[in-house]
Amino acid sequence: MHQHKESLIKLAIEKSEEALISAENNIKTNNLLTAQNRAYYAVFYIVLALAYLEEYTTGKHHQLRGWFNKKFIYENKTFDKTFSIIYSRLIINREKFDYDVTKFPEMEDTLKDLEDAKHFVSTLKDPIINKLK
Repeated sequence: MHQHKESLIKLAIEKSEEALISAENNIKTNNLLTAQNRAYYAVFYIVLALAYLEEYTTGKHHQLRGWFNKKFIYENKTFDKTFSIIYSRLIINREKFDYDVTKFPEMEDTLKDLEDAKHFVSTLKDPIINKLK
């Protein structure tokens, strides 16, 4: 594997893990806006790592989600459809709370998003790391 590609994958995984830690820390301080945002970005970065591995590149969040759903949910059936649902809910919530100043996340919903993000990241991380070896 090309060294640059491997570095990008490792950095994306690291950012995913850091986003989960940040989400947890922000929940503890009741900063739900940031916690919800970081839960989404944990998923975004782990899918980005997968995209680097598969040599797919895009700078657009919805394109990345569409590629993931098409390739890994519907075509290859690598992951269960619940992963598509989690990813979609997280991106919708991130956009709603980041762009609409009148909307605020609730603790229960943010905790659910974080737990789903942890599950998503942990499920994708091992196969990505195994392909790096």
